[in-house]
Amino acid sequence: MPGSFGEKPTGTDTQAVFEHPGRFAVEYRPCRAGEGRYELVMEGIPLRAVADVVKTPTYAYALGAVDASIARMQEALADLDAQICYAVKANDTHAILARIAARGVGADIVSGGELARVLRAGVRPKDVVFSGVGKRADEIDAALAAGIASINLESAAELDQVTARARATGTTARVSLRVNPRIRADTHPYLATGLAEAKFGVPLEEAVALGRRCLADPHLELVGLACHIGSQIFDAAPFAESLESLRGAARALADAGAKLSRMDVGGGFAIPYTGDEAPMDLAAWARTVGPAARALGLRLVVEPGRYLLGNAGVLLVRVLACKTNGARRFVVVDGAMNDLLRPALYDAYHMIVPVETTKGALCRPVDVVGPVCETGDFFALRRPMPEVAAGDLLAVLSAGAYGATMASTYNTRPLPAEVVLDDGAAAVARPRQTLSDLLARDVLEPVFEPLGGP
Repeated sequence: MPGSFGEKPTGTDTQAVFEHPGRFAVEYRPCRAGEGRYELVMEGIPLRAVADVVKTPTYAYALGAVDASIARMQEALADLDAQICYAVKANDTHAILARIAARGVGADIVSGGELARVLRAGVRPKDVVFSGVGKRADEIDAALAAGIASINLESAAELDQVTARARATGTTARVSLRVNPRIRADTHPYLATGLAEAKFGVPLEEAVALGRRCLADPHLELVGLACHIGSQIFDAAPFAESLESLRGAARALADAGAKLSRMDVGGGFAIPYTGDEAPMDLAAWARTVGPAARALGLRLVVEPGRYLLGNAGVLLVRVLACKTNGARRFVVVDGAMNDLLRPALYDAYHMIVPVETTKGALCRPVDVVGPVCETGDFFALRRPMPEVAAGDLLAVLSAGAYGATMASTYNTRPLPAEVVLDDGAAAVARPRQTLSDLLARDVLEPVFEPLGGP
């Protein structure tokens, strides 16, 4: 996948935005003042205006782009019995969740906190699935109380835990078995979840025996099978292969008396991070996966996260300084790895473009870095970019997924603001965390008390 994990695209980032207006939820439009100058616009709003009002660093999300991604996926799945459950870990901002819920999309959660968020946003409990390898007792209790569609079991130990909580609360838990199909997808090693060495899921050869345990337990209702092979996958073949690999287990469990109703194929739908990458062909994906899904006779559940939000968001940062050490040129910005971790964690490629520029501007390679005291604090290395100066605004593209949700307060840096844009209007979805907010978490004079026995 050229460009996704650090490889250089053939063109410049700025050129890609000019060539593909709207693909990354932004486009360049001529400035009102300044002949030959262009400004970056999202949802009809100059991003310069957003930064002037809300300051930087700030995440900006185009709700129209979210709607368009949902519509594309719904259209691709129209001929299948399918349900979309948005992977909340990608972006958990309430304004985003409420928009998704209003479009009839369910939710894939991995914590009790995410459950609380999606229910508050209006997602129906019957459209919620609970994934993840480690679920606390209080999280299981909350899921049982809400009456969600399925708790996806990832081990025999978790089966015992869910049974115990269902018995204690006097409920019946609807569960699915997450099976590890041991399928290798072409993605970053940190994003591959369907391999034998991954922590996720039940080995395929153990699935039927574990399913029979579910059938024998009066506190469990086995409703389906689930799998997830990884993220940022363009090719439909691994998805179809994973469905085929689970067909035998589904039939064996049906023969044992299971009334399965759903097959959760997970997420992992790829997005373009550069102009060299074309958007994923969802129609072709559906044509490839459709026959395997129909053969199972079960409702197909998909869990897109990045696909719905990734290209709908940008991170706005302002240049603090430009410097050189003789060998490298650095553009130091006020955003950092604590605001957007993906480049440091995955060596991920995010296009970075000036909020105002000229078409065909001369580009020189620079390192775009932040103020955090780590050599790994960078957004780009040796990236060809137009000349910028202190005070200029930059937009880090494709930052709508796994940006704000992975942010931290490392180096005592308050969390960035988040803004949603929709058809010419903007609203703050999350205000910038203040330094007072951050410092208020400290207990200034801890009271020490003896704990434990003698």
